Order: sequence, then C-alpha cells, then structure tokens
Amino acid sequence: MSNILIIKHGSLGDIAQASGAIQDISENHKNDRIYLLTTKPYFELFKKNPFIHEVILDKRLPKYNLVYLYFLMRELKKHKFSRVFDLQNSSRTNFYKNILFPKASYESWSSSHTTLPKDKNKDEFDKYSVLERFDHQLKTSGLNTSNTLKPNFSWASSDISEIKNQYGLKKYILLFPFCSPHLTIKKWPFYNDLIKLVLNKFGEEYKIVTAPGPDEIKDAKEINGLALLDNGRSLDISQLTSLIKDSSFVVANDTGPAHIAAHVDAKGLTLFGKHTTAYKVSIERENFKAIQVSDLNNLSADKVFERLTNSLS
Repeated sequence: MSNILIIKHGSLGDIAQASGAIQDISENHKNDRIYLLTTKPYFELFKKNPFIHEVILDKRLPKYNLVYLYFLMRELKKHKFSRVFDLQNSSRTNFYKNILFPKASYESWSSSHTTLPKDKNKDEFDKYSVLERFDHQLKTSGLNTSNTLKPNFSWASSDISEIKNQYGLKKYILLFPFCSPHLTIKKWPFYNDLIKLVLNKFGEEYKIVTAPGPDEIKDAKEINGLALLDNGRSLDISQLTSLIKDSSFVVANDTGPAHIAAHVDAKGLTLFGKHTTAYKVSIERENFKAIQVSDLNNLSADKVFERLTNSLS
C-alpha cells in the first residue's frame, strides 16, 4: 500500500468542481491510502469525503515564514507519498513541488504544469474549461476518468430537517444575490424585481429564500426573501449543500453556491457578465444553466423569470 496526496486548497466552487477528480484518483488507487492537503475553511468538510482517508491542514502562511514551511514540509515528507495530484495548480503548490520533488515528472507529481499538452503553452491550455483541464491532467497521469467531467458534490450534504421545519420549508426558490465586495462585476442588481414576478405568478406556492454567508447577513436584509440562519449564524457548507440540493430552483450570481448547485443536480440558473464564461468554469449541467450577457445591469428580471418559469412548468 502506498500513500497518495491530493492538494486542493479552495475556493468553495473549486472544491465542488474537484469532487469528480478526487473520486477518480481514489478509485484508481483503491489499495492505497489517500491524503488531502487543504486549508482551514475546508478541513472539516473534507473529512466527510468518502474517497479520502486523512486530511492535512495547510495554514498557507507566507512562504517567507521559514519555520512554518519547514514543519509543513516535514509533515508531508514523513508520509513518503509515492504520487501527488496537485488539483490546485497554483504558484504556491508549484513552489511545494520544487521543495518536495524538484525533478519530478507527471508520474510522481501530477499538475497542469507537468502534464501540459506538448502542442500547447500554459495560456492556451488555460482556455480549456476547468473540468477538461482536470480530465487531461489525470488521463495524462495514467488514470481512468469516469467522474472528473461529472463531479458529484452530494457527499458534502448533511441533515437539515430541523432547520427546514423551523422555517416551514417545503417548496422554495433559493436566491444567492451576493458576491465578494471586490467582485461586484458578478452582481446582478434585480433580485427584488424577480421576487415580485415570482410572487405575482406563484403566490405562496414557493417560499423565496436566501442563505447569506457570515459577511452577507446585513446585505440579506435588502432582499425581500427569507434569510435562513442556524441560531443566528450562517449555514455551514454541509447545511448549505443540503439546502441547495432540496430546493425547487436556484438563481445565483457566479459564486460558490452556484457551483454547488451545478454539482448536486439542482435545477437553476447562474447569471454571468463579462468577467468569465460559463464554459470556462464548467458550470452548466443538465438541470443547471447559465445566462451570459456582456453587462449584468442590462439583464432584465423578465428574462430571468421566463427561464425560471419554463423550468418549473
């Protein structure tokens, strides 16, 4: 039995996307022990993943913190990993490679860099979708991939029956009108207009719900929907996953919850401006689609509502 390391630091949407690749790595190494290196926000979450045996915490302190770096490298080296699958593919994880396996090929350190197609440079390769890049990386590393292109994030869910009973949730439309303060280009401004259209057509058939993160609770008060909290706190990732999975429909900006929705087979829409494309982030699935426009300020609530009602009918 060998020890295998997977590296995936984040973010939330990236964690959902990587679920299929993690499953494929595990299924190709059934007789080995699978470790995963991640950051604090996802440390406890990954302990629930059935394809991982142990989770190692990377605090991601500055690289010039030599004491921390020494102890992290010592922790990794003691496991004598026979293979490393870098699913983060960042400058930081490439830095780790240069310390742990400076001369490694794709056979021992699998990353987008070590498996780069011979006829493509990195900029050309990065134009592929996220899941296509994972698939190429793993196949080039000699793995069979049956899940990488269709990740399933349902493993992350937990029982939220008590919360649903508390809020009287049966049929509900879930909205994610939030985004990071530095990424306002992702924010669609007409959620309250959409809510009016939904209520006019469906009345009380569906509850309109939001699930704000810790920094979004104040912003949620500006949305004319029910803000779900667990004893005054934001839902954790597992609770959020279950809420999304059980919803009737999701409308979201291009954020982590949208990627969760895509990969738990939820019905819904994500709204894209010019910041990127739905193709590049691999978000469209059978039940989860995208509306792509050049400027989200010009995307009307009527257009979103039309897509919502067509899906619910």
